[in-house]
Amino acid sequence: MDSVTEIFLKLLFLISVRNWNMVVAGNKYNCDDQLVSGLPQSSFSSSSELSSSHSPGFARLNRREGAGGWSPFVSNKYQWLQVDLGERAEITAVATQGGYGSSDWVTSYLLMFSDSGRNWKQYRQEESTWAFSGNTNADSVVYYKLQHSIKARFIRFVPLDWNPNGRIGMRIEAYGCMYRSEVVGFDGKSCLIYTFNQKLMSTLKDVISLKFKTMQSDGILLHREGQNGDHITLELLKGKLSLLINLGDDKTHSSNTQINITLGSLLDDQHWHSVLIEHFNNQVNFTVDKHTHHFHAKGEFNYLDLDYELSFGGIPVPGKSGALSRRNFHGCFENIYYNGVSIIDLARRHRSQISFVGNISFLCLEPQVIPVTFLSSRSYLALPGTSGQEEVSISFQFRTWNKEGLLLSSKVHRSSGGFLLYLSDGKVKINLHKPGKTLSDISAGAGLNNGQWHSVFFSAKRNRISLIVDNDMTSSVHASISLQIYSADTFYFGAPGFMFLSGCPNSGNNSECKTSFGGFQGCMRLISIGNKAVDMNSVQKNIFGNFSNLQIDLCGIIDRCLPNYCEHGGECSQTWNSFYCNCTNTGYKGATCHYPIYEQSCEAYKHRGNTSGFYNIDSDGSGPLGPFLVYCNMTDGLPLSWWIGRTNETQTYWGGSSPTVQKCACGIEGSCIESQHYCNCDADRNEWTNDTGFLSYKEHLPVTEIVITDTDRPNSEAAYRLGPLLCRGDRAFWNSASFNTETSYLHFPTLHGELSADVSFFFKTTASSGVFLENLGIQDFIRIELYSPSEVIFSFDVGNGPSEVTVQSLTSLNDNQWHYVKAERNIKDASLQVDQLPQKFHAAPPDGHIRLQLNSQLFVGGTASRQKGFLGCIRSLQLNGMALDLEERAKITPGVEPGCPGHCSSYGNLCHNGGKCKEKYSGFSCDCSFSAYAGPFCKKEISAYFGTGSSVIYNFQEYYTFTKNSSSHASSFYADMTLSRETITLAFRTTRTPSLLLYVSSFYKEYLSVILTRNGSLQIRYKLDSHQDPDVFTTNFKSMADGQLHHVKIDREEEMLLVEVNQNERMKFILSSGTEFNAIKSLILGKILENSDVDEETMKASSQGFIGCLSSVQFNHIAPLKSALHHGSSAPIIVKGRFTESSCGTLTGTDSTLSETTHSFADHSGPIDEGEPLNNASRNDSAIIGGVIAVVIFIVLCITAIAIRIYKKKSIYSKNETKGSENEDSAESALKSELSTQNTASENQKEYFF
Repeated sequence: MDSVTEIFLKLLFLISVRNWNMVVAGNKYNCDDQLVSGLPQSSFSSSSELSSSHSPGFARLNRREGAGGWSPFVSNKYQWLQVDLGERAEITAVATQGGYGSSDWVTSYLLMFSDSGRNWKQYRQEESTWAFSGNTNADSVVYYKLQHSIKARFIRFVPLDWNPNGRIGMRIEAYGCMYRSEVVGFDGKSCLIYTFNQKLMSTLKDVISLKFKTMQSDGILLHREGQNGDHITLELLKGKLSLLINLGDDKTHSSNTQINITLGSLLDDQHWHSVLIEHFNNQVNFTVDKHTHHFHAKGEFNYLDLDYELSFGGIPVPGKSGALSRRNFHGCFENIYYNGVSIIDLARRHRSQISFVGNISFLCLEPQVIPVTFLSSRSYLALPGTSGQEEVSISFQFRTWNKEGLLLSSKVHRSSGGFLLYLSDGKVKINLHKPGKTLSDISAGAGLNNGQWHSVFFSAKRNRISLIVDNDMTSSVHASISLQIYSADTFYFGAPGFMFLSGCPNSGNNSECKTSFGGFQGCMRLISIGNKAVDMNSVQKNIFGNFSNLQIDLCGIIDRCLPNYCEHGGECSQTWNSFYCNCTNTGYKGATCHYPIYEQSCEAYKHRGNTSGFYNIDSDGSGPLGPFLVYCNMTDGLPLSWWIGRTNETQTYWGGSSPTVQKCACGIEGSCIESQHYCNCDADRNEWTNDTGFLSYKEHLPVTEIVITDTDRPNSEAAYRLGPLLCRGDRAFWNSASFNTETSYLHFPTLHGELSADVSFFFKTTASSGVFLENLGIQDFIRIELYSPSEVIFSFDVGNGPSEVTVQSLTSLNDNQWHYVKAERNIKDASLQVDQLPQKFHAAPPDGHIRLQLNSQLFVGGTASRQKGFLGCIRSLQLNGMALDLEERAKITPGVEPGCPGHCSSYGNLCHNGGKCKEKYSGFSCDCSFSAYAGPFCKKEISAYFGTGSSVIYNFQEYYTFTKNSSSHASSFYADMTLSRETITLAFRTTRTPSLLLYVSSFYKEYLSVILTRNGSLQIRYKLDSHQDPDVFTTNFKSMADGQLHHVKIDREEEMLLVEVNQNERMKFILSSGTEFNAIKSLILGKILENSDVDEETMKASSQGFIGCLSSVQFNHIAPLKSALHHGSSAPIIVKGRFTESSCGTLTGTDSTLSETTHSFADHSGPIDEGEPLNNASRNDSAIIGGVIAVVIFIVLCITAIAIRIYKKKSIYSKNETKGSENEDSAESALKSELSTQNTASENQKEYFF
């Protein structure tokens, strides 16, 4: 098809849609005439009247006839005022007054409507039942423009509250215009067929619109098909509309060529529902009432190829659509239009394009069925029975969302027993009871709490009972019992939970009157007792039976999961009063799955103290993008940042290059292997070449697709590897502003969060109070403020009156430390959390307003409604997952400065092991210069493996300037190197004894040695007086030469010595050899290579040296291992022998290093610690299999090692030192090989291939 023709057809389609909208909408303009004022008195009716002068006929607005308005005989919640407009009208507004010159007025009311004066429906807006606010005096008029118009003949006002000093009094008016429509009725056995003039047509466009009403849950609304298997079917299934579209020549109706879209719910309520289907090529819009689904139809054909017939109400030829068996529609259609053609009008005029199957009428008959709504668990309906009859027969229909509830109860005549008919776990059960004994508990049906109508038939004759649900004989129950059942005088439907039968007596302890069953909440209809239908009109007029807390002549059930307010794929379930969201595996939490469980950036994880590794990141917070796995580089290296894709644009630059250059890294550097090319891979070489580098422009990331086309070179090959998304830093996390005056503020566009909104930020202040942010509407508002030094309040109003959520802290929040605030409001509840304090919640009122409607600017750090703003700093302000740029706005705002210093006061504790916090403009960093540890938070242990004879010597004197020819006495020469205190920390693992762990020498032949004795005990030897023997202190600890990692801390202050082993055992010793360590010379790890005058035990340990792992060694501010490994060229250090950096200091039973680099994809539905790295970034199955294999290998190795150890002779252990060295070197190689394999596996887990 050429483009001109296509454009013309699209314009034709738009014109057709516009024409249809004008036809269906009817009189949309000037539809505000008074509908009530001109009606005769006979058009008015009411539940009751106080007197003839208070009759409903006097209820016209601004009229003073009679007593000046309507008032009922008694003021209670069962009163109503009804108006018959004579014919169906479109009602666009209502108005109310109180009784003229009286104290009688209504302060709130419900508005109901009906076509027939039966089967009423409550007016709803904002997807919930809405009570109108009424009058505050007798004569002022309160006018309401309806959000959506009502099309009905009858309207009813139901007072809910009234002036407590008066009674119910009303004068009313309705505004709108007459509503014209064409209707047609189907009896469930008929259908209407519209035949096109063309015999066969391939349609580019179709617009079908109609309204329908029915009491049946199933039936065909329309159907059209073609010869090649194409068809469209609109069908009502279990009260929901299903649109089935099939394109292509597959007559088996496979899932590949079918689309089945379901919309709506509870559509079998005998009220009008609108349907619109718009089809253009393969694009389809499907709308039911206010809910629309847009989709692209599948299939092999470009156009839907259909026959010339379109049938309404059923499929005219059974079996034409393959094996599909459908029920015809039983109900009414209104205003059926097909591409602007009124089908009902053609049918009424008996045009040739229309044919009929069965009986069709051009009117809509209203079934005389009166439903009853049980509003609460204490609602009940008491109906009389015929006492003493041998047979009990009761039937009814019900619908509900609740799994539990008491349906029916009654005493048994001539017995103190009785029976209960109740719902339990969605099944109907019977409980037969007599004092002290339950005779039977039988059940029928399943899943009966699905909101559909279900029928129940219960019968009993003497000792024989029957229970049938949904006329399904396969699930019916028949049983014989030992209790003779006779009809009682009263049957209770939906009886309150505290009542067993006809109610408990006022005195005495009658245990049989109690029951644990809750009352029924839902709807009932077609109640029959003794095969005689119950007249609910008589019940409503209190002529027959009695009731409490019921709504008669309407079913008030609503589907709270339509629309689905559970966000991010959360699953919705419901009860009569509320709905619930299952957020499992969504990555979100909260009442509506709104708030993310993962952080928005690596920087957020980092400031919580997490190390590098894989993490789930939710880059837009509560926005539509889901979480994804990235590798977070927490180090202070190059600022690498990869991000979610922004556009689908084609990029022609590669790793190491930049956009628009169209070169690889070698092309920019001029280092390509062939100078005429700008990429190595362009060279036509026989060997493999590569172009490697980082793609660092986050606006273009991540890479979602790589395309490699054929170069037309014979025998050429191409390969690619795409690494993980690396993330570091977050400018938004540290984006902050300082508010210096109480009148200063920043303003931003209006906060948009009608149904759900979340706000989070950090603040610090010394002020006692202040408003963090505020956004106002006409009546609605949202505000978060520091109300007092220890109290944060989140307040808002969505039309139900102001609500507050308060969090109180036991400590002051104005301590100039950073504090975190998170507030969320959705249609179910509002929540507020401050720091790690318990989260506080405030439930939304049932069936109240749900939309937050704001229209002013968002004020940050100030307020439009108060004078006192906020003094202090606000940082990382996020609204619905989007960061506000406080710094940019602060640059142009008086009284506000960008940035906020002082991060170390809050986050300095994240710097561990002697690391010092250093302020940065955006955040902070940890200076590990004087720590034995490394890493972003000084938590990474520096470890090294010492082989046989190896030694690390740290010379202290090189920190000082000496004069070789100085004649000064040595005591003054080394005065600055005299210590009265020292702190030593180290960790080690070894299996060799004796061993020298650490030795500190002096120019005065004083020394300190830390050794493992031959039996493996830890010994500390201080010699602070060259003329005395050393002080020797031995820890009372088991052998520490067990191959496990042990931590030692030694603190000396003068003669007091404290020793701590493995962070839990502490010992205290007193030195006798002196208090000063004079003229320290060097610190030695491993073997002492110099001539030293030491004691015999230290000499034995030194002769062995140390073979094993030393980790995180620190002597005061000196870290010799770190200096040797990382600063060997600049530090005063000498290394001898085999000495290699290792991760042996972090291995504890299982490889804990892997926990920093391998993490899990799994979501968590319950409470989790989102700050921890995720374990096992591979598939769970692989992890389990790998774990099993590892365990098996470990057991085999252990058994082998034990067998070898038993077999070997003791002489094996007395080999010479060289042999031992070889064994240790090979053991270290094996350890390194194992670590290398593990790390390689870990790195492989980090790779992603697209």
